[in-house]
This record gives sequence, structure tokens and C-alpha cells, in this order.
Amino acid sequence: MSFYDAVASTTGTAITVAKGTVVASTGISILLSALLYFKQSSLIYPRYLPEGARTEVPTPDEVNIQDWERVKLFTKDGETLNSYFIKARRPAGVTVLFMHGNAGNIGHRLQIAKIFAESMGCNFFMLSYRGYGLSTGRPSEKGLIIDAQTALDYLLDNPEAKDTKIFAYGQSLGGALAIQLTVKNQGKISGLVLENTFRSMRTLIPSAFPPAKYLARLCHQIWPSETTLPLIEHTPTLFLSGLRDEIVPPSHMATLHNVCVSPKMWIEFPLGSHNDTHAETGYFDAILDFVKKVVRGEPIASEKHQANSSNRSSSDSRKDSAISDL
Repeated sequence: MSFYDAVASTTGTAITVAKGTVVASTGISILLSALLYFKQSSLIYPRYLPEGARTEVPTPDEVNIQDWERVKLFTKDGETLNSYFIKARRPAGVTVLFMHGNAGNIGHRLQIAKIFAESMGCNFFMLSYRGYGLSTGRPSEKGLIIDAQTALDYLLDNPEAKDTKIFAYGQSLGGALAIQLTVKNQGKISGLVLENTFRSMRTLIPSAFPPAKYLARLCHQIWPSETTLPLIEHTPTLFLSGLRDEIVPPSHMATLHNVCVSPKMWIEFPLGSHNDTHAETGYFDAILDFVKKVVRGEPIASEKHQANSSNRSSSDSRKDSAISDL
């Protein structure tokens, strides 16, 4: 669900949204700018979208995942995070900590979990943020960072995960969260995977929400990925960029790649938009190749590559090879 959908739902104002451009009168622009400042948490974290997202959370059983457990995490500030731990069908010594985008809930991403667990040999932990799905609380930058640390601490103490290589994998807002988690846990996280992530919330606002561009500096949800990423010095990082992203300009991912000082890989998807880059051909191939290289200790190529975009699919030609040969 896009940032625009959240704004339209909250205001009830008729706004025309076309290819990233918000068309509105000056009066509406002022209203929405004020709304962004005073209600920015609700706009940045539209946890109630789509309808039913706070009460209806699909379970792994509904996509025929066999081996999983519901995990209740208890944060240091008193929240309960109702998450899922999906077990690898043929464990290969890898656990992925997954952090999703700013709308929906973990149940909406189960097909991704199924590919990782059943075809790639990875345990897959799906973190349910505070205020999302069936988790308690209200989301905030500070709170989500606590949530991610709580999930990582759980995995580092879990018998099925503590001796595996742990990868932080984030989409959009989840990528910003994965960066903040990794910078505080260098040496504990073996690899970082970022998909369609922004430089910071303040730099995103002018393109994602033009009427509020002059209030961007007043945004109190910062998510400073551009200044934080260079502090991660030795964690291999994979960048997955959809070049038709209509929410986060692809230039944001390019900037993050440029400031990254860790070993890094870049894969771009010419037809990938913000919410469906994972459905592009080559997406899971790229992650699998990256994970294999990290686990084997092989060099990470720094050059940029373009995925094959001739066909669009939610599955890849090579993912069934998994990591079982490691």
C-alpha cells in the first residue's frame, strides 16, 4: 500500500494521483501539509491498510507452509509482537530476519517466506512490528528499532537459529529498519539485503508527497539511512532496485549504494515497481547468489548488474538449487 493511499484514506479529500504527481488545490496542499506534520505517524505507518490489516493476519497454514511457529516477542518497553518463525525444509545454516514495508502485515508476505524456507533452505523470521497486525502498541521510529533488536536477540538465543548465519532483509521502510539494526549489531549479522529503500524520510517527502515538501525538515520520523549506512563497514550488502518504483525514486537506492563502504552487490530490475519488484525474474536468484557467496566467504562483486526482465514471475529458475550444497 502506497504513501498516497494512506494520505487519501486519512483525509477523505478528493485527490488525483497519477504517476507520482499529486494534483490538488492550494488550500488542500496547505491542509495536507499541516496533516503531515501533526499526523505524520499515521501517514508514515498506515498499519490499518488494506482494510482489516489490524485484525486479519493470514497464517502460514493458509499457503501450505508445514513447519512454522507463532512467536510472541516481549519488548523491553512492554509491547507484544505476534510474529512467525518459518523453518527451512532442508536447513542450510541460514536464518533471514525479514522486515516488511510500511503497510499491511506479515501475513501478506507469506509467499516470500515460502520460497525462502521451502526452496532456498533458509529459516525465515517474520517480524510483526508494534501496532501492526496482531501486535500491541503504536509504531514509531524508536519503537520499531526496539522491535527489530528484540527479534534479533530472540534469534541469537534460539537453538534453531543461533548457530546459523543471520541475514537482515528489508523492503522499503523495512530496509531503513534493517540498516539501523545492522549498524548496532555488526559482527552478529552476516549480510544485509535492501529492496527499494529510501535515503531518509525527509529526503523522500518532496518526491513522494510534493505538497508537503517545505515541511520535510519538520518530520520527526527521520530514518537516516544515507548517513547511517557508511557506518556499516564490513557487512556484505545486496541492493535490489526496481527502476519503475513510483514511490521511492530509484535514485535513492543508487545513493545508498554509492555511500555504502561494505562489500556490495547491485541488481536492478527494469520493470520493477515499488510493491512488486520481488515478482521480477531474477529476484530470488540474486538473493540466493548473494547468500551463497557470503556463507562461503567468496568475494562480493561491486559492479552493477541488471536482472533478466524478459519474463515476469514470482519464482526463479535457480532457486530450487537452494543452499543445501554448503
